[in-house]
Amino acid sequence: MPERTASFREVFAVREFLVLWIAQVQSRTGDQFARVALALLVFDRTSSAALTALVYAMTMLPPLLTAPLLAGLADRYSRRTVMVVIEVLRATLIAVMAIPSLPLPVVAGLVIAATCPEPLFSAARNATMPRVLPDERFPVGMSIMSSTDGIAQIVGFTVGGVVVAASGSPYLALAINAATFALSAAMLRWGIDRHRPEPEPTDGPGSRSGRFALAGIAHVVAHRRLLGLASLVWLYGCFVVPEALAAPYAEQTGAGEAAVGALMAADVVGTVVGAVLVARLGATSRRRLTVPLAAATGLPLLATVTGPGLAVTVLCWALSGLLSSYLVLAQVMFTRLVPDRLRARAIGFAAAGLQTAQGLGIALAGFLADAVPPSVAIALCGLAGSLGAIAIAVALRPTAPEQNAPDRTAAPAEELTRGGNDGTHPQQAEPRPHVVTQPD
Repeated sequence: MPERTASFREVFAVREFLVLWIAQVQSRTGDQFARVALALLVFDRTSSAALTALVYAMTMLPPLLTAPLLAGLADRYSRRTVMVVIEVLRATLIAVMAIPSLPLPVVAGLVIAATCPEPLFSAARNATMPRVLPDERFPVGMSIMSSTDGIAQIVGFTVGGVVVAASGSPYLALAINAATFALSAAMLRWGIDRHRPEPEPTDGPGSRSGRFALAGIAHVVAHRRLLGLASLVWLYGCFVVPEALAAPYAEQTGAGEAAVGALMAADVVGTVVGAVLVARLGATSRRRLTVPLAAATGLPLLATVTGPGLAVTVLCWALSGLLSSYLVLAQVMFTRLVPDRLRARAIGFAAAGLQTAQGLGIALAGFLADAVPPSVAIALCGLAGSLGAIAIAVALRPTAPEQNAPDRTAAPAEELTRGGNDGTHPQQAEPRPHVVTQPD
């Protein structure tokens, strides 16, 4: 009997999902305005792949410290209120960045300050999703979020470049980005049900805040299946490097600056298509395909090791993006395995790990591209990611004693690729107070 899946129409019929979706799409578009402007500006002035990648990475690294400390707020306070406050804060910080007279070190500090609360927002939003979209509408909703997030990035990269070229500076792009955050705050404030019941915190009012905040990390580390899923998500840091090295790669291959936009968008286009294709997979297919797709994601990047023509490169990078749809599958299984009362903290931790992995991967690839050709740096990162996916599956495979003994606190890693409950009934495999995160 075929597994029941939800339709796109059923998901879009949920008003609160529409609010979350539209708010995310327009603010994500604004984010790319600023990123593409800064990346091109730095490379034009320095001609350094390392500095270009480092600036790009600055928007991803701060959550390494802030996620474990902040994500728990979305399990302690109203998730709707948390999202609104963060959007207002980011709108204010980026609006200040748009003042042309500010020294560059101040602007850099504001960039870091605006990035720090991102894991908290992501945790609050993704923890809200299973309540807004119960049953099989949730995987479809996550796929829609992922695919349209990619579309927003493409539009942001393309239009952002036009805005910077037309204005001659990044300040207009920053002002637009600030406006998108303000609009997102307004939509969430009046579009999400303020009477929606919030989860009961695992820790009582008198518990220590440090223990409460770190509960998500402990839960993931103690849960074999969650740790495996989170590790696969973090591997994406190896697969995102073509986006950051597009400018030096174009210079190496003689494609020129005109090709940078197409190269940066190739991976994102593939990601959009992949997210749509996996949207309505059943639970069994999600389990079976996650690891194989993760291991295959880096292989197309190996094909560009010699710096082939633009058409071949775009095709290979787009295929890598399509295969990276394993992220959606891993995130759905991960979120469903975590109890609602711990979900924001778990998601905050996983999302911080993903963002940090992206930042470190991009920064390290940038330095590597100063030592070897950018095409070789990209290929090496892709190979590392594919081998990492295989290593994770092997390392977390249960031993013979574990297979024979009942384990009520950790689901076996092999459930990543074959049968299991997919977290639909998390109470069957629920350790005590700990949580994991997932990517934005």
